[in-house]
Amino acid sequence: MSIRIGILGYGNLGRGIECAIKQNTDMELAAVFTRRDPSGVTIQTEGVPVCSVSEAKDWKDKIDVMILCGGSATDLPEQTPEYARMFNVIDSFDTHARIPEHYANVDAAAKEGNKIGIISVGWDPGMFSLNRLYANAILPDGKDYTFWGKGVSQGHSDAIRRVEGVKDAKQYTIPVDTALEAVRNGENPELTTRQKHTRECFVVLEEGADAAKVEEEIKTMPNYFSDYDTTVHFISEEELKRDHSGIPHGGFVLRSGKTGWNGENSHLIEYSLKLDSNPEFTSSVLVAYARAAYRLSQEGQSGCRTVFDIAPAYLSAKSGEELRRTML
Repeated sequence: MSIRIGILGYGNLGRGIECAIKQNTDMELAAVFTRRDPSGVTIQTEGVPVCSVSEAKDWKDKIDVMILCGGSATDLPEQTPEYARMFNVIDSFDTHARIPEHYANVDAAAKEGNKIGIISVGWDPGMFSLNRLYANAILPDGKDYTFWGKGVSQGHSDAIRRVEGVKDAKQYTIPVDTALEAVRNGENPELTTRQKHTRECFVVLEEGADAAKVEEEIKTMPNYFSDYDTTVHFISEEELKRDHSGIPHGGFVLRSGKTGWNGENSHLIEYSLKLDSNPEFTSSVLVAYARAAYRLSQEGQSGCRTVFDIAPAYLSAKSGEELRRTML
């Protein structure tokens, strides 16, 4: 039987998940749920209904895993606990500082509903988190470094769009080249948040909006921009569509460490991603973890999980025997 997937929210992430489901033969798209008028939302999968979010509760027995595609700023803190009472859920909550709080809320709700909720799934948090954990376990005497970009951050762009007076926006995260090279050269620098990245924002204002007020609110936004050197460019809607329509991203996780009796040997672990489409890659990770959520639920487990808690074999459509024969 195919794993029946529901998509809640049909923006860039939702469209990416629809494409990813097509590539996974053990899954099928059951329904898409939207806050918009469903009659105005067209999806690519034939024969699959588009429903109002208000109808989601009627699908409790028809969906195995609901993938939540809302933003981390305001949507997911409310949505994930709410839907974890009814469905096995996956989200991509990426406000790192609030993950412990989000975990506790989802854990309580998922246990109440006897469901599985896997949170903060994507590439960071997600795949980068796993690489940080593996590298720390292997090289306990060392230092971690994570660099993002250059690329568009969906979460940060969404946070800007929530600012009063902003019509549309894109935000680029840019590694500081000198900092990255110092790590690769084995210099083990002590780097502040501000020394590792800059943030560049391209903003389209609503008519009559106060540009200075918008800029100040962006630059002082906690958890998003206040700890970075941030540049805000105000541009036209036409310029945004012409010059910033893509959603590339990527980054690097590095750990520099020592081994030997006196730490005489140096090692550098580096994991990198270069992504043409941030949301489509994130969607592909979410779909793999949807398989894990389904399997954990089938085993009778409940509560919240993160990528740290999921055995790799749960992500793959291949059997254990196939994995041992082809990948180990």
